[in-house]
Amino acid sequence: MKKEAKIRPFWYSDVWLFPKLITVITSLDEQGRINAAPYSHIMQYDVMTKNPRMIIGFRQDSHTFQNICATKEFVVNCPSADHLDDMMETARFYPEGVNELEHTHFTMIPSLHVKPPSIKECPQIAECVAEEIVKLEKSSGIVIAKIKALVFDEELIDMGREERIRRMNLPIGLGDEDRQDYFHTTLGHLTMHKLGEAPDAIRGSQVQLGMPWDADALQALMTIPPMVRKMVTEQTEGWCSSKGHASVSLAQFNAYAAEQGMTPEFMERFRRKKQSA
Repeated sequence: MKKEAKIRPFWYSDVWLFPKLITVITSLDEQGRINAAPYSHIMQYDVMTKNPRMIIGFRQDSHTFQNICATKEFVVNCPSADHLDDMMETARFYPEGVNELEHTHFTMIPSLHVKPPSIKECPQIAECVAEEIVKLEKSSGIVIAKIKALVFDEELIDMGREERIRRMNLPIGLGDEDRQDYFHTTLGHLTMHKLGEAPDAIRGSQVQLGMPWDADALQALMTIPPMVRKMVTEQTEGWCSSKGHASVSLAQFNAYAAEQGMTPEFMERFRRKKQSA
């Protein structure tokens, strides 16, 4: 049985679970005083290399949001699970003007392109400049920021994704209903699932079906290399139409393939490549 849950303030964490990447954002106020606080309502907003951006949500009365409104610059630091105690220390409600990092084991280092400091112990860092600030009525503040630099521990730069994920050991977390207890998890139970698509598989999304295909025929089509899948689709549908068929079945697909010299043995080569990808 399903039941609708009432949407209330903080529904995103009380009812609908959003495990989130833990970050510590550093900023400066107008007097140049350092502030550090943890934030997890953060995601990539534009991933293209010429205009990389992030979107981040804040409480409008938070010191970090007020600093960003005043100075525009900030740094997103991603601590490893080894520094969760230090991250939690930055979550405490210190008075305005207090540098939370001085109460942690974090080490401040100069950033490359912005004035707020970065955190040495964080394996990945994003230096950002706010491009757009939206103050939602009686709600959050939203910052859309240009990423000025992505900075990593040097050895991580050329690592493959799996090795980098394991090495950085970044935690994700979620607070309880009272915002007192926080739950974090890391890669202790990291699992891997294979997609089984070729690296250029995105080309397959360009295919548009002109008539219905049954499930078996579609699975056979998916074994065709993406670079020629569009052509094979159009030619197969053209052949079926010329034979008076209103749809494509696996038998018709195989019949057209055989007519074109694509024997079952030839097609099986592609299937094996797909399965081993």
